[in-house]
Amino acid sequence: MSRRIDSVKSAAAVTPADGVSIGECRGLYLGVGGDVAVIMGASDTAVVFKDLAAGIIHPMDPHTVEATGTTATDILRVW
Repeated sequence: MSRRIDSVKSAAAVTPADGVSIGECRGLYLGVGGDVAVIMGASDTAVVFKDLAAGIIHPMDPHTVEATGTTATDILRVW
């Protein structure tokens, strides 16, 4: 199911760090594309989104963006 993001009101840089909460998030913007490892919701297992494109907002609500497994850079969380 697709979740549309009509507009965002805020953005903040994300530094990938294993086990560190990123706060409120409705999507991730990548300045440089690549893999993004995240932990979603109540899970404690990382999921790796492979080869995400740069320059667009990827709708998701991760709890963390893990350093291990993330190759994308210049990441912003939007909400």
